[in-house]
Amino acid sequence: MLAAALLLAPAAVEAGPRHQNSSGHHSSGHHSSGHHAKSHHAAAHKRHGKPVWPIEIPGGQYAPVKWDQVAGWDSDDHLAAFRTFRASCRPIVARRKPVADTKALGSSLAEPCRAARAAEISDASHARRFFERHFLPLQISRVGEDAGFVTGYYEPIVDGSRVKTDVYNVPVYRRPSNLFVRGYSQGAGLPNGGPVYRKIGRRKLVPYYDRAEIEDGAIAGRGLEICWLKSQTDLLFSQIQGSARVRLEDGSFVRINYDAHNGYPYTPVGRILIDRGIIPKEQMSMQRIREWMDANPGGAGELRRANRSYVFFREVKLKDDDEAVGAQGVPLTPGRSIAVDKALHVYGTPFFITGELPVEAPDAKTPFRRLMVAQDTGSAIIGPARADLYFGAGTEAGAVAGRMRHPISFVMLLPNSLDPVARGRTMPLPEPRPSARIAKLYPQTPAGKPQEAAANDKPASAAVADQAVPTPQARPDAAPVAAPKRTHRPHHRHHRHRRHR
Repeated sequence: MLAAALLLAPAAVEAGPRHQNSSGHHSSGHHSSGHHAKSHHAAAHKRHGKPVWPIEIPGGQYAPVKWDQVAGWDSDDHLAAFRTFRASCRPIVARRKPVADTKALGSSLAEPCRAARAAEISDASHARRFFERHFLPLQISRVGEDAGFVTGYYEPIVDGSRVKTDVYNVPVYRRPSNLFVRGYSQGAGLPNGGPVYRKIGRRKLVPYYDRAEIEDGAIAGRGLEICWLKSQTDLLFSQIQGSARVRLEDGSFVRINYDAHNGYPYTPVGRILIDRGIIPKEQMSMQRIREWMDANPGGAGELRRANRSYVFFREVKLKDDDEAVGAQGVPLTPGRSIAVDKALHVYGTPFFITGELPVEAPDAKTPFRRLMVAQDTGSAIIGPARADLYFGAGTEAGAVAGRMRHPISFVMLLPNSLDPVARGRTMPLPEPRPSARIAKLYPQTPAGKPQEAAANDKPASAAVADQAVPTPQARPDAAPVAAPKRTHRPHHRHHRHRRHR
């Protein structure tokens, strides 16, 4: 959020106030005269030139902190984090088209990424110094909140077949050719949110089929099947996670990754079970959902269809032991990659996440203090301090990811070029206060106070001052004859400093 008012005084920033989307007033002290104030104002403008505004994070608040104030920073494995960050730098350095200006970091990661790609770092201490040299830590959260929120995800390993059999009869579909998103070509990467259409005839577009219609065969028999799974539950969990390793009968794998969706918002099936009183909120996890669905096949079908969203996959050529590929296009790193809100954040941004999470057991409070890198996204990941932690592939990773649903602290690493304190020093000063004499001659009426009451409340000095001001003469009945035009020497006009929105 905009922090301009707080950044006018560097001392105030160092004290740690949060930057919010609110306006503030800066008092520059009493001036002995208006001329002195204007001179000070003009001098400040001449010294700083054009203002460079601090970053804005919609819906978020942030406060600069020092490295020694980041709990657990000195005990992390910075070399592992550096390698993950360096992997994200490859597409960033290769990018030709700049990132949209709507995102706070814009293209600012290019500079530290070039340094990371050129650096030869092989130990944790040098990796730590790299981050401290090229970034500044910002405590970040949603406006009005003290912490962020994390969940977990993983890559399921499920059994399947390349052909349909009595056992493997649930199709995994690729993106249909009649699926359209306005503003995107059919061959392009599509957004993971927003309306999706199918074409009827030449021009008519209608909403795409929902989950129930697809499960009932709306797109069957069109050659869209990548492979076949044992159950709709396996497919549902693969769709929720966005990728899966399908283990074939000969021991080989088919790797599938998210490619498109059908346009309906995702409805968490766990929330439905909580709202119906089937599973208590404190016991909710992906394992409990699966257990209930396996034990209640009829109810499982109704529960699935309550979530009208449906995901289509693409097959990716990866080695059996390679990790899933995130939305940034690089393989994810278990324990170091996170999914973030791509509408707010830039892929490759490092976040230090610190708190306690049930990593070792469902009731455990395992210290979690780790530098992670934004490399993925998800339709349910919304907000400035919201992340999905990637834990790897398989049953064990799924067990850990399934119990993640906790508040936790976020520190975003900001490239030095966006230093909010330095930018705050370029901000223009407010207009000078009027002199004491002018203030007495023109007292202000408090907002919402009746004029008569305000007049009775005026101090005697102000009343005398009011009497001393002559009233204007009455307007003449007819316009006077225009006076001869006089020539004036040009004056330099004082421009107010304004922020152009």
